[in-house]
Amino acid sequence: MKKITVDPITRLEGHGRIEIFLDDDGNVANAYLQVPEFRGFEKFCEGRPVEELPRITPRICGVCPSAHHMASTKATDAVYHVDPPPAAKKLRELYYCAHMCHSHIAHFYVLAAPDFVVGPTADPAERNILGVIAKVGLEVGGEVIKHRAYAQDIQAVIGGKATHSVCGLPGGMSRAITEEERADFEEKAKSMVEFGKFGLKLFDDVVLGNKEYVDIITGPIYTMQSYYMGMVDANNKVNFYEGDIRVVDPEGKEVAKFKPADYVDYIGEHTEPWSYLKFPFLKKVGWKGLEEGKDSGVYRVAPLARLNVADGMATPMAQEAYEKMYSTLGGKPIHATLAFHWARLIEILYAAERLLELCQDKEVIDPNVRTIPTATPDEGVGVVEAPRGTLYHHYKTDEKGMVEKVNLIVATVQNNPAMNMSIKKAAQKLITAGKVASEGLLNMVEMAFRAYDPCLACATHTLPGQMPLEVIIRDVEGNIVHQLSRNLC
Repeated sequence: MKKITVDPITRLEGHGRIEIFLDDDGNVANAYLQVPEFRGFEKFCEGRPVEELPRITPRICGVCPSAHHMASTKATDAVYHVDPPPAAKKLRELYYCAHMCHSHIAHFYVLAAPDFVVGPTADPAERNILGVIAKVGLEVGGEVIKHRAYAQDIQAVIGGKATHSVCGLPGGMSRAITEEERADFEEKAKSMVEFGKFGLKLFDDVVLGNKEYVDIITGPIYTMQSYYMGMVDANNKVNFYEGDIRVVDPEGKEVAKFKPADYVDYIGEHTEPWSYLKFPFLKKVGWKGLEEGKDSGVYRVAPLARLNVADGMATPMAQEAYEKMYSTLGGKPIHATLAFHWARLIEILYAAERLLELCQDKEVIDPNVRTIPTATPDEGVGVVEAPRGTLYHHYKTDEKGMVEKVNLIVATVQNNPAMNMSIKKAAQKLITAGKVASEGLLNMVEMAFRAYDPCLACATHTLPGQMPLEVIIRDVEGNIVHQLSRNLC
């Protein structure tokens, strides 16, 4: 059986490769997303004071540390049975909306846009951020950098550090913000709203204005039916920081709605010997393998999933964009994987609008930003919507608050089954007998995982069975003199 390897895969956070196996006729028999890195954060968090975890777990990733910081902080709230003051909750959400803008801007413009603005089969030397700037103009590149910096500035002021924040404490926040800081945030938020509108206009002109791109988005190569999961507020509108978890089936029917602390009743975690990533599934449906459709327990998270499970957006301009997407693509739910990019742009606008609302709420400068915990610590779950989807932090401690067990269900982990299935389907549609697997076609296979914006550093926390290991000993001239391996697929 012939094998095609894409190693390394490109424009993502972390390291991975794609293995494509061809049958004797030259058609794709199977394809896998393989992740060679392993990061055991769940294990080495054990034995530490639980209040340290909001400072430790953000080190999982330098791209989405704010998501881990907030989920971890909320988990410590739950461990200590403490409810933060209203000002602290608003300040956390303000901080978090800035993070969503920061992360989504990076993914769309740097990682995803080259496939659409430059072209999916364009010269790889041009299919990058510089190629995007060459197409849309230097001024646009400047706006991207400026507004990502605005979001980063807000995180740095509130979080105490630009990347690995230290602001979250059990029961609240480490400090309030000043009126001067609030006013500065408000002006930045106003500009970010305009930038959010610009991004959707760019997508409208460059992507929706190109019939070939629309056919790719809506065609069979990147379409997959699944369940969807995401957080919603009391009105079933998208919310990134607080709410219930809603699940809809491939027809858009609600099949579950639960409190974050009850996730263990709804989510199972399957493992495979060939991956450091777990394979979450809906317990009530069951693990049926890497199969799509209503009879499979595979579900998806991230921007499109959030919009599919919600009844709308909680801000007016994002709601208008939401309605346009569904009317254009034929109603809910949308199963087109590449539509995750469109949903991501809608979320940038929503996050910017919500950020502005919070900046204009004078309660965010209330100095009462912490309730001191008094209860005996034991167990707690903290959940936020990370840029890449629903993120669960679950901690158990002894009566002194020392961590005994940690479980992290990261967004990319939840999309792991779907990413493998999406890659396989794209490979099967694109690589057929007698057709050369060109670099352009292989990039189109990569587009199947890239839509999920995976963060593989975040995701590799499980160690199923015996750790795969390969040791190669070479002489001074580089020749292999001895080779040892175990548990390699």
